Amino acid sequence: MPLSGGQMLKRVREQLGLSMRAVESASFAIAAKFANPEFGCPISRICDIESKGVIPNIYRLFSFSAIYGKDFRELCAMYGIDWDVVSAARQCAQIPKTHLFSANKSAGACLVPTSLDPAFDPRRTTSLLRMIQKWELVPIAFLSRLADLKHTYAFVGTEDLTMYPLVLPGSLLQVDDKRRQVVNEGWRSEYERPIYFIETRSEYFCSWCKLDEHGRLLLQPHPLSPATPRVFRYPQEAEIVGQVVGIAMRLETFDSEPYVPSKKARTAANFVD
Repeated sequence: MPLSGGQMLKRVREQLGLSMRAVESASFAIAAKFANPEFGCPISRICDIESKGVIPNIYRLFSFSAIYGKDFRELCAMYGIDWDVVSAARQCAQIPKTHLFSANKSAGACLVPTSLDPAFDPRRTTSLLRMIQKWELVPIAFLSRLADLKHTYAFVGTEDLTMYPLVLPGSLLQVDDKRRQVVNEGWRSEYERPIYFIETRSEYFCSWCKLDEHGRLLLQPHPLSPATPRVFRYPQEAEIVGQVVGIAMRLETFDSEPYVPSKKARTAANFVD
């Protein structure tokens, strides 16, 4: 029969040769150090946690982590909480607003492809998974050099139709922090026109942009989108986080309400016909 979380905590305490009294004393010292009595754990509560299935709160779990020298994630795992699958759990939440994606900043390790098929040709369209021969669990510390790329990752809200149908709601964006200069012209098609990630005082946007002669930043949605243009004083009311340089989106899972074309879109369609 598997041990409960409390029983595993007891085993760790006994392996370290600590009595309940010693743990109580250390926890009260932590509480005094941070001027927060919630970190303290009396003997009666330690006994309940170890033998009666009482689950420690986040403050006492912090104290146990410090006293026992165990990582917070390891203690959470004793109670069936695996922080490494938070990305999978996050898919259960449909976030309506566009936002920066930082849920996994503290992850200790991740799976990365460490071996590719020698026949892999980046110029050809192919299934990437079929080209990966080997995956390995790599500590995040080993990937720290990737921070030099200056990329930010963002998520397009499930109700954000600003760039629809070019960028679908629920897309994952890769944003280049170095490209913050708004380009007003020079592209040959909508696929070449720069898309920017913008932060305002209240929310984020993924949109085409244009700076007018008065220094105002115009956020221009896709012509087929039901979203309306927005105007902000720049840079007082809006900041360019960077230019979108990568987009990952799932086509088959997007589900939207029936779209009624705007008068502008209907006029354009009639003109083409």
